[in-house]
Amino acid sequence: MSWRLHDSVWLPAAPDDVFGFFADAQNLEAVTPPWLHFRILTPDPIVMRAGALIDYSIQLHGFALRWRTEISVWEPPLRFADEQRRGPYRRWRHEHSFEPRDGGTLATDNVEYDVPGGALAQRLLVAPDQQRIFAYRKQRLREHFGGPAA
Repeated sequence: MSWRLHDSVWLPAAPDDVFGFFADAQNLEAVTPPWLHFRILTPDPIVMRAGALIDYSIQLHGFALRWRTEISVWEPPLRFADEQRRGPYRRWRHEHSFEPRDGGTLATDNVEYDVPGGALAQRLLVAPDQQRIFAYRKQRLREHFGGPAA
């Protein structure tokens, strides 16, 4: 069974600047909650482009996990997508898009995913975790770029 997550945040910066922030893989740590113990394992420099592979480690509910994503779409400054090649999901595709809006940028996340454990795991673990993760991400992006509080 597949699920979708859609989330957006308006940031008072040009799309080039917002895309540039995401184009630096090291910034992913800055927008990931500390309770995930997120670490990028791929050595620097990481050249972001279609086909780039990035390895991470996270800790989720007490379990240490390794995660590999591939940048499957790279269209600066409009959008990019990453897809899980190895990790905790059966399938994960995360598209990031950046649209000029009201003198700033509407940064949108669209995620399509499948989880082991189906609907029960989704309801009890995955959906609540994702709500916390994306709320933290929005907060950190607003702190970095400025903009209205939630």
